[in-house]
Amino acid sequence: MVAAIGWGPTPVSAAPMTVQAVNFEDNFDGPAGSAVDAGRWQTETGDNVNNHERQYYTAGNANAALDGQGHLVITARRENPANYQCWYGTCQYTSARLNTAGRFAQAYGHVETRMKVPRGQGMWPAFWMLGNDIGQVGWPNSGEIDVMENVGFEPGTVHGTIHGPGYSGSGGIGAQRWSYNAVTHDLVNVPADKCLDVAGGNPADATATQIWTCTGAGNQKWTLNP
Repeated sequence: MVAAIGWGPTPVSAAPMTVQAVNFEDNFDGPAGSAVDAGRWQTETGDNVNNHERQYYTAGNANAALDGQGHLVITARRENPANYQCWYGTCQYTSARLNTAGRFAQAYGHVETRMKVPRGQGMWPAFWMLGNDIGQVGWPNSGEIDVMENVGFEPGTVHGTIHGPGYSGSGGIGAQRWSYNAVTHDLVNVPADKCLDVAGGNPADATATQIWTCTGAGNQKWTLNP
């Protein structure tokens, strides 16, 4: 099912969208079993106490490897081959976590990925973006956009959340998409005086939307077109 969202004022004809140059792309082409391109990806190592994660992130291709068919496969295993130590004691699991810090940064643009996620209690696959200044200002001042999070105890729900100063963690501005027989978007944790706003009331394709003070104007009135 495809859903489109439009706002109140009568739309006007918009100029065709200009296709922008691709600044970063990885189709994970390479021999089966090989590690990711280190020029594009940094592989994190160690545990993560912040989210009380129970896995130890390994380097190389131990838990993140190409399959030879244009895919990156991240594998979580119940193992501890090197006596890894985690925040809770001896680690029970291994997995992988990768980022582009120091390799690529982009202020604006279109970001997308295609992925297949596992399901099951304890799983938490995610795809997210952090501000490039996190090393200077810390989190959440750097900002964070969670493009996709799927928590194991909610296998049919994909979460997307925005974090920043004053709206982070459980107070982040989020949306959920149910991915089975219908598609639904729902903004949550938005202050009562804030609305989803089309910037400048511009009806052109690709105009930015934003969380803004409610004014009752037409560019804040939304309908769902099935």
